[in-house]
Amino acid sequence: MSELDLLYTEIEEDLRSSVRDLLADRCELDAVTRIYDGDRSLVDGLWKSLVDIGLAGLLVPEDRGGQGASAREAAVVLEELGRTAAPVPFLTSSVIATTALLDSDTALLEQLATGERVAALAVPWSAAPDAQLPAVRLEGDRLTGTVTSVAGAIEADVLLVATGSGLYAVDVSAVTVKPLVCLDMTRQLADVTLDGATGALVLVDAEPAVRRALDAGAALMASEQLGLSRWCLETTVAYLQVRKQFGRVLGGFQALKHRLADLYTGVESGAAAARHAAATSAEGDPDATVAASIAQAYLSDLAVRAAEEAVQLHGGIGMTWEHPAHLYLKRAKSDQIALGTPGRHRVRLGALVDLRP
Repeated sequence: MSELDLLYTEIEEDLRSSVRDLLADRCELDAVTRIYDGDRSLVDGLWKSLVDIGLAGLLVPEDRGGQGASAREAAVVLEELGRTAAPVPFLTSSVIATTALLDSDTALLEQLATGERVAALAVPWSAAPDAQLPAVRLEGDRLTGTVTSVAGAIEADVLLVATGSGLYAVDVSAVTVKPLVCLDMTRQLADVTLDGATGALVLVDAEPAVRRALDAGAALMASEQLGLSRWCLETTVAYLQVRKQFGRVLGGFQALKHRLADLYTGVESGAAAARHAAATSAEGDPDATVAASIAQAYLSDLAVRAAEEAVQLHGGIGMTWEHPAHLYLKRAKSDQIALGTPGRHRVRLGALVDLRP
């Protein structure tokens, strides 16, 4: 097996530049903040812009209408989405749901690639890749059960529901979706109730596909957390270089230099972990599962620390509603318990590398 290259390629940097320019133009942080006041007008337009440049089908093979890219390119996109706390269903639909469908022959995959439809995997957002899957019953041709705290269900028009006999695509109009008031409203969760809903069977062996999708989500969410952490670090450094106190620039105080230096080394270490998770996932490397849990165990805590430092080191302004630091702290805290907590991934990692408690 060839040695993994963790450096960004020219194609990946070009992709980053395109996504960053689009987000700078279409995803103002003031508009993201208004989501907390109930104004979600940003979401649909921003998602359509991402669809128009082909991001919805990034992981879908070219012969099925997608871009035929890999987890490496998806990771670059997620870094940029993390930098802006973008409220779009890329991770839930274009990564997790799409990965679950890659081995199926359903036309739904092509529809996801073109952005014609948006999907969400009906599992709790807190579910780790090795967690017990929710119990949805199949009674005849009807699906019954409740799945709590599903990410992406509000934006989706089709849900992927796993039962003991397969993976079913269920139209959202056939279920009850109850939005929840969440800490992070840029990725709002919802409870989904199926009361005799019908669905189309898209995959007979559901569990391996669902666990593979959750693994891909965990691996690539680390890149979102990396982008978030970098924004917090860079924004805080820029602020401390101009803000003065007692006649001195705050960035000149040694105690603050130490805190920023510690955060910088943490972010660079996180970058290595996130890139390794993306690269192993892209290559189908045997260590991909280990890399995903390492990245999640590390970056989930790092993102929270970076966001907390951004709030604290901005002083009074960092505590205000007008400053965007709270968006990043909320996203970081939400991501910290998504797809498995850091503690859950450490326990999983111990079993994977045969380190018993």
